[in-house]
Amino acid sequence: MTDNNQPIAKDAATGRFLAGNSGNGGRKKGARSKLGEQFVQALQEDFEANGVAAIEVVRAERPQDYLKIIASLMPKDVNLNINPMEDATDDELIQRLRDLESVIRPFIGPEGSSGDCGGTSAPKTH
Repeated sequence: MTDNNQPIAKDAATGRFLAGNSGNGGRKKGARSKLGEQFVQALQEDFEANGVAAIEVVRAERPQDYLKIIASLMPKDVNLNINPMEDATDDELIQRLRDLESVIRPFIGPEGSSGDCGGTSAPKTH
């Protein structure tokens, strides 16, 4: 019931208030943000006083939690592509393969005879 003893309009199926009916007034405007601001302020003050020491204790006594904290601070999408040849053209890749072949050729013998495990040799391109 509202202040003027009128029934509060609700949807019979869902029990939700209909548009224009706010129920019993709800939480005061800004109450949640004020609590959040106070919490963050207290956390900041505590960290300024004890942060470094607390981190050292967690690292030493609970390394698994220390690593969880670090992981939680990492961005969700981290580009780990470390391929230096990613943007190379086909011709550049072919040249790189030729250069590598010339370096390893002395170690594998002619046509891969030494250490050949039955694989096929690349055709000569010289």
